[in-house]
Amino acid sequence: MSRFSQSSLVAVLGPTNTGKTHLAIERMCAHSSGMIGFPLRLLAREVYDRVVALKGANRVALVTGEEKIIPKDAQWFLCTAEAMPMDREFAFVAIDEAQIGIDPERGHIFTDRMLHARGRDETMILGSESLRPLIEYLLPDAEIITRPRFSTLSYAGSRKLSRLPKRSAIVAFSLEDVYAIAEMLRRQHGGAAIVMGSLSPQTRNAQVKMYQDGEVDYLVATDAIGMGLNLDVAHVAFAALKKFDGHRRRRLTLAEIGQIAGRAGRHQKDGSFGVLSGLASSDALQAEDIDNLESHRFPKLDWLYWRNADPDFGSVERLIRSLEEKPQIQRLHAAPEAVDLAVLKRLAMDPALVRLAGSPDKVRLLWEAACIPDFRKVGSDHQARFIASLWSHLAEGAGVIPHARMAQEIARLENVQGDIATLGARIAAARSWSYIAQKSHWVEQPEAMIDRTRALESRLSDAMHALLTQRFVDKRTRVLMRGLLKDTLAQDVAVDDDGRVLVEGQEIGTLKGFQFLVPSDSRREDRKMLLAAAERYLGRIMTDNADALAKAPDSVLALVPDAAGQPAILWGDSRLAVLSKGKTLLQPEIRFERSIKDMAAEDSQKVIDRVKAWVEAMKAKHLQGLVKIDVLANEPETPAAVRALFAQIVDAGGILSRRDIDQAVRALDNDMRGHARRAGLVFGALDIFHHALMKPGAVLWRTALFAAFDGQPMIEQTPDNAVHLKQGTFVGADHASRLGFRKVADEYVRVDMVERLVKQAHEARQQGEIFAIDPALATSLGLSKAGHEALLALAGFAKTDEKPVVQEKPVADASQAPQSGADGSDAAVEEAAAPDEAPAAAVAPDDAKADSVAPPEAAVAAVQYWRWKGMARNAKRSQFKSRTKHQKQDKPAPVKRKAEPVLATAGGAFAELAVLREQMKK
Repeated sequence: MSRFSQSSLVAVLGPTNTGKTHLAIERMCAHSSGMIGFPLRLLAREVYDRVVALKGANRVALVTGEEKIIPKDAQWFLCTAEAMPMDREFAFVAIDEAQIGIDPERGHIFTDRMLHARGRDETMILGSESLRPLIEYLLPDAEIITRPRFSTLSYAGSRKLSRLPKRSAIVAFSLEDVYAIAEMLRRQHGGAAIVMGSLSPQTRNAQVKMYQDGEVDYLVATDAIGMGLNLDVAHVAFAALKKFDGHRRRRLTLAEIGQIAGRAGRHQKDGSFGVLSGLASSDALQAEDIDNLESHRFPKLDWLYWRNADPDFGSVERLIRSLEEKPQIQRLHAAPEAVDLAVLKRLAMDPALVRLAGSPDKVRLLWEAACIPDFRKVGSDHQARFIASLWSHLAEGAGVIPHARMAQEIARLENVQGDIATLGARIAAARSWSYIAQKSHWVEQPEAMIDRTRALESRLSDAMHALLTQRFVDKRTRVLMRGLLKDTLAQDVAVDDDGRVLVEGQEIGTLKGFQFLVPSDSRREDRKMLLAAAERYLGRIMTDNADALAKAPDSVLALVPDAAGQPAILWGDSRLAVLSKGKTLLQPEIRFERSIKDMAAEDSQKVIDRVKAWVEAMKAKHLQGLVKIDVLANEPETPAAVRALFAQIVDAGGILSRRDIDQAVRALDNDMRGHARRAGLVFGALDIFHHALMKPGAVLWRTALFAAFDGQPMIEQTPDNAVHLKQGTFVGADHASRLGFRKVADEYVRVDMVERLVKQAHEARQQGEIFAIDPALATSLGLSKAGHEALLALAGFAKTDEKPVVQEKPVADASQAPQSGADGSDAAVEEAAAPDEAPAAAVAPDDAKADSVAPPEAAVAAVQYWRWKGMARNAKRSQFKSRTKHQKQDKPAPVKRKAEPVLATAGGAFAELAVLREQMKK
């Protein structure tokens, strides 16, 4: 440290990654006071935080154009070069990145600070080795110290973007290129941080922190990355070697390339640089360039830009002339016309504005206004108009910008909605007002405006960071890529209660049973990667789920119509399979979801076997009678006529209109009918059906099997245990029958209840030839009077206006009572007269009364009387066609019968029976 005490002026030169800034911080903190000027507000803020940690916030100041934190006892100042308070005395002063003196826009500021900013005890100039000749010429008394790079920088050649190593920074020189590269990195590697000069310092800080914290492995930046940002970069890749510098498109100088490439490597950690594949050969780095970059040999600077730092404020014209003066010192060149001078010239063209600058103080004020930075990058013309709108307030009256004007402008910018470009424009405008608010003598309420503009920039910056992160960072992709590329890397995989699949806390989709659903917000190009990740991560979970399903009770599965009406088998919310047309109605094909077929073979087979077993169990539970009939229809022991009937019953799902199979029924003798009844069939007056198929479960499965066999949507189910529908919206004519209902006029009644009503009517016939039927049962079922009468008419009963003849009943002679003969004639009479009684399982509601009740005498006049006229019989052969293999089986031999009348009445049946008995007696 003694070498620094021997000289008040020291130039520390060397390439990047030499610790020059760290050395300056140490030297400043060793003095009683100090100041360092930086090229970026972001870098000044970074060092400010470090010094605050060492010295305390009450003794450290931050001074930039847009932000001033100056405690009362401040001793150490961290500033941007333009904002350095040159009128204060400090024991130590340093200027960082002094070689920026070659920059056309800002170079004259760094040249002036290098020539005139001095510390009382020590001054330090930090810069590139290329600055050495100018230091030796302009500052011959300065001690020059060379700081070598701590690590090696090597050329890594050309690489594809997808092949770049982690911790890489990709440098581009246009907004379009930055966004395009960041988007590709998002798709391939999960995202990238963005660093551009147009971003606010807060946004850049947030993006850099995201990169430094390892949330993303890649950084996309403009050449702003070369200005002293301390980043953990292992590799720098150039997407281009040309840029537009505000005047023309030119190739980067070797020093500029070296400044940016030197960001690779940190302290003693080696770094590398290269270019992206696809760079034009004319733009590629030559072998000599690569050697110079690796050896840190750059062309020496022969001159720096200069502008008069002490201009003449006698008048606007004299001010402009003094700013355009030529330097009197060799190796200093007049700076090109910067934006501030261009703005001043345009303001000077307006006589009204010039008249307001009638004194040196007003001229100085006008120049101060013209120096407001063009944060919006709108150019000198637009910037001049903006300054002109403020100048009249500053030059006249109280000399301040009205509070209402500033508040209105700030309020207009407080919208945090919009795209990246829109937010960027608002942030730039907010920075302009932040800069103005820092000029306390320009503003009515400076403290309030400083707080408000600072809060505005903070909110906009947060919104911009969130938007950049949302667009260019996909944490989910990053997590998945890390897992997919490293097979040995263990990652935390979990499925929460809602089925969300989380990998390292990032949702990659939803698991419903065995089906993995990609998030709805995922991009199309990400779907393949998410599915691959699911296959990788969910293997164990799928196995556990398959084992759980294999051991689960039948109640965990359900048969429901899906969105298209297909009969689907669900496990919870997950669809496992659908039923489709099979060989027969009772043998549907089970089509499993692709997700199940894509599982491991062993797991897939477990699920398939469990679902098939469940389907068989459900058929046995809900369709046991129909399954039994189907088995009997294929047994040789079953009579051929019964087999034919059974086949038609099975094809009809267990319910058939009696008229449709009238001939087949008449072909059955008593034994055959007994065989059918033992199988559970009910021979009703209007329908033949299996008594157990009226239950809700049976109805559901029958309609599902029909939907699968016909390739049609499932019929909408009726309410459980419904026995009457006032109206129905059935698409197909046979839909009501498949649900177990018969149409009666405009109403629908369940077929077993139809038979109970018909049975009740036949029981009422015992009253005599003219009889009344109690409507209580029909009413309890919800059937209207018109519907009840229509049903009775359909069953062979006719209304009559006649009254029953009241007479004494003779005592019944048991010897004359009809007996069941061996020929089964009584059974035939029973068939003609009344339906079978439905089994106990099919009962009417509690308030239904099957027994006839004689109407009270007071209501005799209102009683409707009926007589039996007989049912119309279908004279044609059965038109019902079997759709299954039963159609090919043996058919019963035709039964020779005498010609029968079209109407088969109960009276006719009893008459025939009487004739037969008389013949037998003779």
